[in-house]
Amino acid sequence: MRSSPLRFVVLFGIALAITTSTELSGSHPTAAAQGDRERFVGAWRLAWMEEFGPDGKIIRTTDRKGSLMYARDGRMSVQIQFPESQSSVSNDYISNGYEASFGTYEVNEQAHTITRHVEGSITRGLVGQSLTRAYRFSDGGLTMRSVRPEERWSTMWERY
Repeated sequence: MRSSPLRFVVLFGIALAITTSTELSGSHPTAAAQGDRERFVGAWRLAWMEEFGPDGKIIRTTDRKGSLMYARDGRMSVQIQFPESQSSVSNDYISNGYEASFGTYEVNEQAHTITRHVEGSITRGLVGQSLTRAYRFSDGGLTMRSVRPEERWSTMWERY
């Protein structure tokens, strides 16, 4: 019995779709064995942010929406939207309650840091800067914080 060319094409298409889907999601079965750089690859959603309040106590916020993407080729992008009540917030990273930037990244597995090289940002002052973040992977999550002592915040990202 001969296989039809159409059957081969369909089976090849299914195999390609499964392979591509696995690579894009970052859930490749050997990702952990290949190192931290590979573990970053994929799409992440913001779970929470922590910052110090005026009284010095840590405040955890869960009402911000965010997306973080790392591509295998070394490209990245991040976007965070603050709730309507914080739509006027602006600083070095945020403009009118929105944070967005893109560029390239490098991982230093020994130091547990990732450095983003900003090529474009909603706040032009970040363009050309290199932003280093300490990271930690745990239970499918990714916690990140600035290594700058004056920036006292952290974020938790979860896989989509």
